[in-house]
Amino acid sequence: MPHRLAVSALVVLAALARPATAHFLEIVPSADVLPDGGAVTVDLTFTHPMARGPVMEMARPQRVGVVHREKTTNLTTAVTEKKIDGKTAWTLSAKLAEPGAATFFVEPQPYWEAAEKKWIVHHAKVIVDAFASGEGWSNLVGLPVEIEPLTRPTGLWTGNLFRGIVRHDGRPVPFAEVEVEWINDGSVEAPNDAFLTQVIRADGNGVFAQTLPRAGWWGFAALVDGPDAKGPNGEAARTELGGLIWVKATDMGPPPAARAK
Repeated sequence: MPHRLAVSALVVLAALARPATAHFLEIVPSADVLPDGGAVTVDLTFTHPMARGPVMEMARPQRVGVVHREKTTNLTTAVTEKKIDGKTAWTLSAKLAEPGAATFFVEPQPYWEAAEKKWIVHHAKVIVDAFASGEGWSNLVGLPVEIEPLTRPTGLWTGNLFRGIVRHDGRPVPFAEVEVEWINDGSVEAPNDAFLTQVIRADGNGVFAQTLPRAGWWGFAALVDGPDAKGPNGEAARTELGGLIWVKATDMGPPPAARAK
């Protein structure tokens, strides 16, 4: 019996010692570049990308919109609900008829993470380049926490270096922590939990950099402490504010017509 108790204690301690899986608010479009403009769909999912889940319940966002050619359009009423693994996620469709970078963004309702006794509020954005213009990609939305790209976030090759500045209320955040995850398509199995979330520390000017070693969508989550708050039952709670940006890396290779032969 003592041996069994010791084994049980070790199992519990091992579980407690495992790092928490990072939460990421995905805002992923059907394409990062629309060479001829046109329709694009954008999916919103609150999940753990590299671990392939679990998906978490996502309340209807407080605000969803797009900034295109210096005009902000409110798309909050355009999002529709969908289910992923039994959990609520959201999707929307839009049409880009003019050239320029369209920055889709979402401001979610606070999510209560009971295990960490904190509220999570992640403001996320993604840029879609209409007509492959290469214009307007560095413009900011004005989110409370936001990553300003220093590398054009569209038309990236696998292996490119992505750089950005972490801003909180418009000001750079020295030595900000940035979590990085790839949306795992099932082709990669992490050797252990340490490989699920990459972590970068920005420099004194809030600037960070990361190479994109594999094709697909990469999420960068800059995290800062928000105001102290109360939990659902009135208990003391912390607030985690996040500013996320999603970028896509594409493998170099022959043109699609050549691959089809």
